[in-house]
Amino acid sequence: MATYIVLLGPPGVGKGTQARILSETKKLAHISSGDLFRENLKNQTELGKLAKSFMDKGELVPDDVTIAMIKDRLSRPDCEAGAILDGFPRTPAQADALEAMLKNFSGSVDAVPYITAAESILIERASGRWTCRAQGHIYHEKFNPPQKDGVCDIDGSEVYQREDDKVETVTKRIRVYLEQTMPLVEYYRKAGKLIEVDGTRQVEQVTKTLFDALKE
Repeated sequence: MATYIVLLGPPGVGKGTQARILSETKKLAHISSGDLFRENLKNQTELGKLAKSFMDKGELVPDDVTIAMIKDRLSRPDCEAGAILDGFPRTPAQADALEAMLKNFSGSVDAVPYITAAESILIERASGRWTCRAQGHIYHEKFNPPQKDGVCDIDGSEVYQREDDKVETVTKRIRVYLEQTMPLVEYYRKAGKLIEVDGTRQVEQVTKTLFDALKE
């Protein structure tokens, strides 16, 4: 039977890293809603064109378009064993739609790990991120700085800070995420599927806690 895991966590909590480890270890497809949108837009799929028509008008992409993208992705062969969903659902309404959709695949959401950390820690982590211009290698001014200031260790290109990674932007993104996600957290808590994981510790410790909780 397929396994479906919804991974929740604010920007800077290390959700992407844990999703990758989970995906590789459990041999489950990692479906990031952001990557999925970019893929559909880049390949100019029918759903991508439809999403773009709303985005060009400055409107939010309706749920049914996003849900159709997720459904299409889940129907691919690499999702036969299940998937880790990252970035979807974002609301209780989307969570209801996901449950209805998973019935088509003879499954349902098995567990919802929610990786948490204090806002101050999230801001420090997310706003310290720097990116190299050539190939997008990621550095952190505190946890993983380049050997030479402002220069990528791997390709020698300039290392810069994206607008998205500046303190003001990061703070706003984190607060918006926490406000918008609370109803979803409560939805899965009431369903008995929420697993809270302390994301402030080392990556390996977070992974161990996550895997132990999923076994239970």
